[in-house]
Amino acid sequence: MTSTTAFDEIKAKQQKIWSSGDYGKIAWITVPVAETLTEVTELRPGARVLDVATGTGHVALSAARRFCAVTGIDYVPVLVEAAQRRAAAEDLAVEFQEADAENLPFDDASFDYTLSAIGVMFTADHQRTADELVRVTKPGGRIGLANWTAAGFVGRLLQTVAAHAAPPPGSLPPVRWGDETTVAEMLGDRVSDIGFARTTVTQRFPNAEFFADFFLAHYGPTHMAAARLDEDERAAFRTDMIALADEANRATDGTLAADWEYLITIATKS
Repeated sequence: MTSTTAFDEIKAKQQKIWSSGDYGKIAWITVPVAETLTEVTELRPGARVLDVATGTGHVALSAARRFCAVTGIDYVPVLVEAAQRRAAAEDLAVEFQEADAENLPFDDASFDYTLSAIGVMFTADHQRTADELVRVTKPGGRIGLANWTAAGFVGRLLQTVAAHAAPPPGSLPPVRWGDETTVAEMLGDRVSDIGFARTTVTQRFPNAEFFADFFLAHYGPTHMAAARLDEDERAAFRTDMIALADEANRATDGTLAADWEYLITIATKS
């Protein structure tokens, strides 16, 4: 069992990871995932919605476009600022604030829908995060999640990262949130009517080399991992990323097209 102090140390390191690179240049990749999540959750206009680990605000903005009263939280200030700018650009009334998914600053049973797309999976203390998702949701309200799977492209990318630059001791694999059994256990008997669906989003890049260089420059986990390596180690890391992309590629025109698998979870608060 990892101690609370150890989780706090891991969280501090993770916050630095997500503050590195330029996630704003990566975040658009998950726009289709956010749109799918808000659609299948069947948001009710006028409902109170919380987007946990909002990043640059995809889920929150999508919910606001569905005429919901939306709050989005993230513990990375630069991402919260980006989300606020996006809401302002669309003239959407979304309340964004800096907050921790493991310690949500809201009363019990505050929201009709509590959502997260490619967000809570990167928290340090998974069970504490799951507890918070349930706590702030009203009885009869819905919890909706979308997370990368271990067998999918991003799960394998994260395995590649770990092979070259080991995560902090005690870190939990983010892809636990992409496993039906694990998510069901974390939410427990506090929810009912839990359902799962595995689906994919197709991502396209000019080629595998472009993908590797783009992620090394901008995606926090790969960017920070590369920064810990010497020149030869970084070259080997890049080579493995290119090989992963080539293996997943289904394009036949010299570009890269890969289907990235993720798990959707929808549950009702008991």
